[in-house]
Amino acid sequence: MQLPFSFIIPVYNRPNEIEELLQSFSKLKFSGDYEIVIVEDGSTDSSELVVKNYNSLLNISYYFKENSGPGDSRNFGMEKAKGNYFIILDSDCILPEQYLNEVIRNLKHNYVDCFGGPDAAHASFSNLQKAINFSMTSFITTGGIRGNKKSVNKFQPRSFNMGLSKKAFQSTGGFGRVHPGEDPDLSIRLWNLGFKTAFFESAYVYHKRRISWSKFYTQVNKFGMVRPILNKWHPQTKKITYWFPTLFVLSIVFSIIISFLEIMLPLYFILAYYLLAFSLALVKTKNIVVAFQSLIAITIQFFGYGIGFLKSTFYLSILNRNPEAQFPKLFFKHK
Repeated sequence: MQLPFSFIIPVYNRPNEIEELLQSFSKLKFSGDYEIVIVEDGSTDSSELVVKNYNSLLNISYYFKENSGPGDSRNFGMEKAKGNYFIILDSDCILPEQYLNEVIRNLKHNYVDCFGGPDAAHASFSNLQKAINFSMTSFITTGGIRGNKKSVNKFQPRSFNMGLSKKAFQSTGGFGRVHPGEDPDLSIRLWNLGFKTAFFESAYVYHKRRISWSKFYTQVNKFGMVRPILNKWHPQTKKITYWFPTLFVLSIVFSIIISFLEIMLPLYFILAYYLLAFSLALVKTKNIVVAFQSLIAITIQFFGYGIGFLKSTFYLSILNRNPEAQFPKLFFKHK
């Protein structure tokens, strides 16, 4: 008998995260059946013992494979899964008790072959994690594209919290080799085949993001480099909004330069934006430390993404370089 839902979770050297995630599974208020598929992506710090501790509580399958990246590991898990609808999570997520009930409620109301849900900051998260969460989810930074806006137009689900029907997986072949960027690439290919995607606002997860400032810069810099690659592959999806972080960075540099000529108005606009961001972060988190750290996170996000986007655009659009040859670290080799 085929199960309705299979959770697909790739993991790489993070057994502690799997422990927290499985613990949250054990607290789900859901009486139906589902399976959890853990795919160990060539880790040297295995999660196998952690998984074994939950075998009596949860229906878990555990697989170990050579390292080939998160996208390929998700494909591997979906091929092994018994369900007809896959829910893909990152290992650094924690599920609210009503998560699966909310997924089912939304699918009954608006069935789609691919959905995405937002991420939130749990009360137990560190100040840095809360600041980065604000920066990554606030409308004034990402415009709602990561799922913090109800009326997202043609939403591109993100693979930290994503549902995909077996039919859609088989039709597309799943995720590609690029990383990051494998999730919007899959969404666009789904659209091209006539599948619909949707944003399920109530099906949120707590996304822990164990990260430092330097790792956050590296992450968003890669996001910036990947977007022109996606634009090259799928030119119909190009948007002027993808340029906004780069333009913001250039405006900051320009404002500082002309301030030495005593032209202060552009700099005042920048400061007004940061004041608005601080106020929104303070209202949302009710923590003044997090509000200040959110300004750091926003700056890192804009500079990292903006510089990465500009660099990638130059090489791909001006010099007409091959994406994989120019940025080999953004592509995994399939095993």
